[in-house]
Amino acid sequence: MFIVLLRFSDNKAQAAPWLAAHRAWLERGFDDGVFLLAGSLETKQGGAILAHQTTREQLAERLAADPFVQAGVVTAEVITVSPSKTADTLSFLLA
Repeated sequence: MFIVLLRFSDNKAQAAPWLAAHRAWLERGFDDGVFLLAGSLETKQGGAILAHQTTREQLAERLAADPFVQAGVVTAEVITVSPSKTADTLSFLLA
């Protein structure tokens, strides 16, 4: 499982033209069953994604296709998490 931090760069002001394409890219991640959660970081620093059922290499390819990444609006940081305990409703993450 991975936590992805999409942090705004100095190019943040250029986000608007890419927002619809970024949202479509996020939707594909959910449709593919890779993204479990996406949301904004507090104080408008960027966003975060919880991803699973993918390899780090596949995730890197997916992130490289994000229009925000391509336009230099955000930089992506990937944190690998190996879950060892979850709430019952999230037990599928242990598989």
